[in-house]
Amino acid sequence: MQLSRVALPSTVVLLLLAAAPSWAQLPEGKGREQVMKVCIGCHEVERSVSLRQDRNGWQTTLAKMVGLGMKSPDDELVLILDYLVEHFPAGEVPPVNINKASAIQLESGLSLLRSQAAKLIAYRKKNGDFRSIEDLKKVPGIDLEKIESKQDRIVF
Repeated sequence: MQLSRVALPSTVVLLLLAAAPSWAQLPEGKGREQVMKVCIGCHEVERSVSLRQDRNGWQTTLAKMVGLGMKSPDDELVLILDYLVEHFPAGEVPPVNINKASAIQLESGLSLLRSQAAKLIAYRKKNGDFRSIEDLKKVPGIDLEKIESKQDRIVF
C-alpha cells in the first residue's frame, strides 16, 4: 500500500498536525511519552511546562490535574513527575518584557490568570506599549496586587 493513497479522516490529520510541533518541544527522556499522552490532551506543551517548579510544586500540579479529571495510573504519574522535575526544574524566573510577552509568558512569569493576560494584551494592542507600572494599572480587570508584587520581574 502506498502512503499517498491512505485516506485519513480530516480530524485525525488535524490532530496530528496540531500535535507535531508540541511533541517536538519536549526533550527526549523517560516519561516523555506519558507527558505527551496525558498533558497534551488538555494543554499545549508550552502551557503545560511553563511553570518551572520543584518536585513539590510539580506534585501539587499533578494532584490538581487528577482532581480535575486527569486519568493516569500511579506508575505513569511517577514517570511524569520525574520527567517534569528533571526537564522543567524550578529556577530563577526570567524577566517579562511586558510589551512583547505572549499570554503564556504573562501567566507563568507574573502569575496572571489567562483572562487577565488576554486583557493586558488587548489593552497593549489598542493603546500601545506600556512605559511604567502606572500604565499597567490602567488596564481594567488586572490584579494590581500581583503586578505590584512582581514589578521586579517586569521590563519595558
